[in-house]
Amino acid sequence: MVNTRDYLPDQSVLRTIAQTESIEEDRLLRLIEQGRVVIPHNTIREHPPLAIGEATKVKVNVNVGTSQDLCSPDLEREKAQSALSEGAHTLMDLSTGGDLTAIRRMILSFPVPVGTVPVYEAVRRAGNAVDVDADLLFRVIRDQCKEGVDFLTLHCGVNQEVFSSLCEDPRRMGVVSRGGAFHVAMMAAREEDNPLWTEFDYLCEILSEYGVVASLGDGMRPGCYEDAVREAKTVEYLNLGRLARRSHDLGVPRMIEGPGHMPLEQIGYNVRMIKELTRNAPLYLLGPLVTDIAAGYDHVAGAIGGAIACKYGANFLCMVSPSEHLALPRVHDIAEGTRAAVLAAHVGDLLSGRPDACNRERLMGEARQKLDWEKQFSLALFPKTAREIHGRDPENETCSMCGDLCAVKMVRDLFKSPDVSDSEKY
Repeated sequence: MVNTRDYLPDQSVLRTIAQTESIEEDRLLRLIEQGRVVIPHNTIREHPPLAIGEATKVKVNVNVGTSQDLCSPDLEREKAQSALSEGAHTLMDLSTGGDLTAIRRMILSFPVPVGTVPVYEAVRRAGNAVDVDADLLFRVIRDQCKEGVDFLTLHCGVNQEVFSSLCEDPRRMGVVSRGGAFHVAMMAAREEDNPLWTEFDYLCEILSEYGVVASLGDGMRPGCYEDAVREAKTVEYLNLGRLARRSHDLGVPRMIEGPGHMPLEQIGYNVRMIKELTRNAPLYLLGPLVTDIAAGYDHVAGAIGGAIACKYGANFLCMVSPSEHLALPRVHDIAEGTRAAVLAAHVGDLLSGRPDACNRERLMGEARQKLDWEKQFSLALFPKTAREIHGRDPENETCSMCGDLCAVKMVRDLFKSPDVSDSEKY
């Protein structure tokens, strides 16, 4: 058994994270020891430390990556830069086309935690999913760890029991997770169980060599509104709970990935169930998307679901782009999707009562009352966008909506508010 303390951050990293997250060092250390907070940081890479989990700010991931239909490393670089400039905290390389190693090396050059889905590359090396065997899959996992990847999406919970539940309680969309579908195809063709399930301890040995976080993937996430009540996802939840406990006992940090499409009223129940089964492991969600009919605005549907999920304990949101379900995302889609996810994360911080998030709201209210535009821009989640929109109309003290009939300007002298000290921070 690996000692969890072998992977605790050193004192300087712990102090940096504690200051960034406004949390006491002792409490942060306890949360890491309990597996409620993870720090994705491969031992061979250098980038600022980032904490994901309980009592920390909600973080945002953005997926980038090539396909055979659109294989442009330069485009993926631009998308990654756009995501980070709009507030993303991590990147995932989901490339399936071109020189996968070179593309991954380029994404790893960004100074943030980077994740991958190793089974994608395994399928490319094998030629198709049914020819992927355990040796190849574990070889790819080890190779990506050696390259410096910080967290890996691993569909370990997709086993024969899940496969049976999928057959016995069919879903409208079947399996929409690409990684989940690959593992189902492998099991069906070989009549063997998923090697990531049967050889989970060996997988943990590989990850522990490099301090890589296991992101236990949701291969059975619902692909449409009506599939959210089907059995397969719940069977996978139970498996992920077992694996989360086992990896923690082995000293390997882990996150849990959660459902895709789900009615709003079911989000709280599902988040609480996953948290309970996994001993409050950090929860990483795509969406959830609360409606199926928002094509072109799925980033908004995902932001609504993500904010609600944060209320019940979600810690990490994956960006959904406007092109979801429609086309491969371009740079504009990445920017818009990232903004929506960052907004949802901030709302999540407000719902959890984080003092820094709440204080930022208070300062914005005071800046608006004073018509202090520079202060408003500095407090805005997306200052460049806010400044550009405000600058479209002739320069004046008020916004153009009210102009000379500005309600704030008319009454602000009637209700004197104390000045905000310049020393106040958000």
